[in-house]
Amino acid sequence: MKTLLLTLACAMFTAGAAFADDRTVTTYSTSTGTINAYTPGSSFILTESAGPVTYSYGDGVTYVTRSGVVLTPEQVQTRIRVGIPATVHYAPMGERRVIQKVVVDDDDDDDD
Repeated sequence: MKTLLLTLACAMFTAGAAFADDRTVTTYSTSTGTINAYTPGSSFILTESAGPVTYSYGDGVTYVTRSGVVLTPEQVQTRIRVGIPATVHYAPMGERRVIQKVVVDDDDDDDD
């Protein structure tokens, strides 16, 4: 009986470890450039040193300033625009680059 319980416990541990391996941690990448095109919730094109790169939107994109201030939806509407420098943190998913976070320069008007 002890052998059976030990065998079942080992099998459950092995299955759990195998399941954990299937849930790999996503590696995020970072790119910097100038916003070339911006359609909220749809597409985001950043002109990088190698040329324009299109990013897709996933769930829960965060917009922040370089000092770490999270932008409100109202600030996103006025601050995220074509022509400004930005850094994009994204997850490569097949051929797509899915945005997780967009970082823009600090603005003296952040206190508004």
